[in-house]
Amino acid sequence: MFRKKAAKLKKNTIRWRSHEPTRLETFSDAVFAFAVTLVIVSLEVPKTFDELFETMKGFMSFGCCFGILFLIWNSQNIFFRRFGLTDAWITTLNGFLLFLVLTYTYPLKFLFTLVFSGNVTVNHGQSMAMISDAQVPTLMYVYDLGYILIYLLFYLMYRHAHRHAEKLELTPFEVFETQSQMYLNVINVMIGILGIVITVVLPQGLKGASGYTYMLIPFAYWIFFSTRATRSKKLFVTAG
Repeated sequence: MFRKKAAKLKKNTIRWRSHEPTRLETFSDAVFAFAVTLVIVSLEVPKTFDELFETMKGFMSFGCCFGILFLIWNSQNIFFRRFGLTDAWITTLNGFLLFLVLTYTYPLKFLFTLVFSGNVTVNHGQSMAMISDAQVPTLMYVYDLGYILIYLLFYLMYRHAHRHAEKLELTPFEVFETQSQMYLNVINVMIGILGIVITVVLPQGLKGASGYTYMLIPFAYWIFFSTRATRSKKLFVTAG
């Protein structure tokens, strides 16, 4: 009886097909490390309390940027560990992903600096607004587009792995989990599109509120994973 349970447990797990970093992964890690460096490289040792206070704001924005970059890196790392794919199509998609990471490093830092500074920056001793109301829609479109493209790339990567399920010798459970990741990335793309739509619809003075669209993410994840967990139980536990 215990052997049957152990066999079932082993069957309903995801096997890692790559254990050693490839040259593609090594290059990717270097790009992510460079992106993190760009986020924090401008920080200087404070000489006054006011400068210290401004620097602490920078640390908070750095923490948020680091968290987002880490999530993207971790998602990419999990993909390569699960499938070990380094063919031409995956290399191309990964290249676009790294390009987006570097392109959005400074805009990402600007966004969180804006959030923690209350839209106020000090330039040569004078306080000034970091962004005007007329510029807010463009800022939201930039971030919405970046969010959409990143998760679209992850969707295409998992779709490619799903198409090569037989070659990769994916188990039915692994196929199910690969499909789950595809659907999850589609949900994220839809949230980004919804953010663009809300930005268009809202009046000029309220367009920045479209950023609250991303508060839907935890609720969408909870509903999705609850549904998929129930489906997985029916397919691989009850049936087993």
